[in-house]
Amino acid sequence: MEAKQKAFLCAHYALDKKAFNLTILDIRELSSLADFLVIASGNSDRQVQAIAEAVRLGCKNNERISPLGVEGVKEGRWALLDYGDVMVHLFQPTLREFYDLESMWSEAPRVELPEEFSERKIRLK
Repeated sequence: MEAKQKAFLCAHYALDKKAFNLTILDIRELSSLADFLVIASGNSDRQVQAIAEAVRLGCKNNERISPLGVEGVKEGRWALLDYGDVMVHLFQPTLREFYDLESMWSEAPRVELPEEFSERKIRLK
């Protein structure tokens, strides 16, 4: 699966659990770490945990893709799911502001979600 499509799928599964302020950054030209960063917020420990689990299970059960590593889910303030070419960062708002990944990667182009993935649209089936 192409990295950009994988980023879109991770975004979809996150939005399905009401993640907000979702951003996808294209870091291919800036880093060998990954191709895309998916960054989103959840309002509580439980919501961050639920979003992380939705991304992990959605990718595993529907796409047969498992993360190479998962960090921070138990605490729920921040979570990282590493899919190699796509890294998913989930934060509670205060930690997202503190780490400010968007500023750290300010040279990275933002990737627009296709309209069917928009937070305002009906969830994909």
